[in-house]
Amino acid sequence: MPSGQFWKTELYDNKLGFVSEYGKEVVELLSPAPGEKILDVGCGTGDLAYDISKTGATVIGMDFSAEMIEKARVKYPTIHFFTGNAEQFQLDETFDAVFSNAALHWMKNAKQVVENVWNVLNSGGRFVAEFGGKGNVNRIVKATTDVLDEDYAIDAEKLNPWFFPCISEYSHLLEQQGFRVTYAVLFDRPTKMEDGEEGLSHWLSGFANQFFANVSEEDKKLLYAKIAARVRNDLFHDDTWYVDYVRIRVKAIKP
Repeated sequence: MPSGQFWKTELYDNKLGFVSEYGKEVVELLSPAPGEKILDVGCGTGDLAYDISKTGATVIGMDFSAEMIEKARVKYPTIHFFTGNAEQFQLDETFDAVFSNAALHWMKNAKQVVENVWNVLNSGGRFVAEFGGKGNVNRIVKATTDVLDEDYAIDAEKLNPWFFPCISEYSHLLEQQGFRVTYAVLFDRPTKMEDGEEGLSHWLSGFANQFFANVSEEDKKLLYAKIAARVRNDLFHDDTWYVDYVRIRVKAIKP
């Protein structure tokens, strides 16, 4: 994940818990087995690593955020977690599977990530992941970039931290590396936020703070309100915000 993203672990766990809840479907696709050794890339505060460990697999969790890793260690002291960059990491050990949920879209050097995953997998090992795909949060990104441009003359496109590929682009990266892609799907998943009117502000504060790095806390509230006004007709229904998520889910095998 990019160094400019600051993670608020309490907000992440208490208001953005949908990340781990939806990730349970990806754990099902992973289908971990007792005795397997699995690396969780972008493990966050460790909830899914813990779910995987309950199957009898041995899990190691890695995340770029020291704050996330610190919280994960407190929550799940029996699991090994470490701070690491998926775009650069090298390990002395290998794994039966690499798992990742809601993390790969933070890594713009996707080709290097795929290579690093390949290098730590055993022959026959699998890579199972879900992350933002083409079109993910399009409405929110457009509203954010427009508001920042109008109010601050900021070119927010340059601040965009995300990589949202289409299926063909990401499958090509995997196949180019040597993986055999056995499953790949792109799907819309409008995602319900908690706390009614405050839901979008929680999302922007938790996931999009790189866009607002040079904005005061007072001005952030004003900007959040302006962004909300622009997307309200599309994303606010039944007194609840629904973020316009589009996800890629993949499974690939190292021969």
